Amino acid sequence: MNFSNLFKIAYQAILRNKTRSLLTMLGVIIGISSVIAMVSLGQSSTLNINEEISTMGTNLIMVMRKNQNRGGVNLGNSNTQSLTVKDCEAIKTKCKNISYVSPMVSGSGQLVRGSNNWPGSIQGGSADILTIRKYTIEHGTMFTEDDIKEYKKVCLIGSTVAENLFPDGKNPVGEEIRFGSIPFKVIGVLASKGENQMGQDQDDIVFAPYSTVMKRILATQYVHMIYASAASENVADEAVNEITSVLRASHKITNPDDDDFDVRTQAEMLQMMSSVTGFLTVLLAAIASISLIVGGIGIMNIMYVTVTERTKEIGLRTAIGARSRDIMFQFLLESAMLSLVGGIIGIIVGLIISYAATQLLNWPFVISGTAVIISFIVCAATGIFFGWYPAKKAANLDPINALRYE
Repeated sequence: MNFSNLFKIAYQAILRNKTRSLLTMLGVIIGISSVIAMVSLGQSSTLNINEEISTMGTNLIMVMRKNQNRGGVNLGNSNTQSLTVKDCEAIKTKCKNISYVSPMVSGSGQLVRGSNNWPGSIQGGSADILTIRKYTIEHGTMFTEDDIKEYKKVCLIGSTVAENLFPDGKNPVGEEIRFGSIPFKVIGVLASKGENQMGQDQDDIVFAPYSTVMKRILATQYVHMIYASAASENVADEAVNEITSVLRASHKITNPDDDDFDVRTQAEMLQMMSSVTGFLTVLLAAIASISLIVGGIGIMNIMYVTVTERTKEIGLRTAIGARSRDIMFQFLLESAMLSLVGGIIGIIVGLIISYAATQLLNWPFVISGTAVIISFIVCAATGIFFGWYPAKKAANLDPINALRYE
């Protein structure tokens, strides 16, 4: 019997039981749609994170205080005092591959203006901080080096702070706000940047001279972090080596294991985040694929029922000359068709789900061609694998016993 005849017989057998066939395919549909959606959303989240980090500049370098360890216990870096303003000056003068450098200190508190208040944080930096962090000024101007030297109580505020402290829509430039009990004059308003990849509002921020924050708010001589910008992305690694050498010399460190600082680039952060999202994508896809196995078992179960129901038909076809392999191919084809049609529907449903989710989350929509192709192949393999044993059982039926079956 040729393939076209086998296909027609299998097609007609499936149509005779439309509801049962649809319910059989449902497990495959759910499994494939889940896998497609999980993989697509995972890749979308990775791409979204990449875009968000890239907006901060791929040549951004961060120097952080290193975690303290005492008695084998990690105490974190909140109490580490290792970075100073002099370190920033040394990096700026001795590192030829660095364009901009800024110390960074921060404190949390209540922002007040008249009867309006807002819980926020204030970050202290140099005049280069906006360039390094990719902020722009919408109204007003940036503080100067003289403001830093004179510990001026001036600041720039983000749009979220401006909206909450100035709900009447008044231009904040020139107005006075308080951080706790300390008054600050607003000299600029930052252009809106929205949320970052972690969901943090980048507009809920106040920038002030680092000297003012260190002396008047934190009462410290140490900085929390150093932001630097490499001259270009191509020299970022060289810039990291330069910073490491300068800080080791400044801190009199001879053994790299004794470093009291960490130097990280955006590329490293990007790689780390991509690794995490990639692992989660694989994990979720693996969990979702369990439903595909359940769908395959459903196909095997239905094919067993089908073989039993059509025992007399199998005996009749065998008696008039159908070969065992024809019977086997017929039931394998039915199983594969159920799986493939379910897989195609599942792919479509999965793409619709992922598109709707990315639109809701405002992520870029990504279609994983590899996932679609693999899903299609898996569908065919599922149909053949789980349909083989029932098909083999049908092919091995004794025609005489089959004809007598009631």
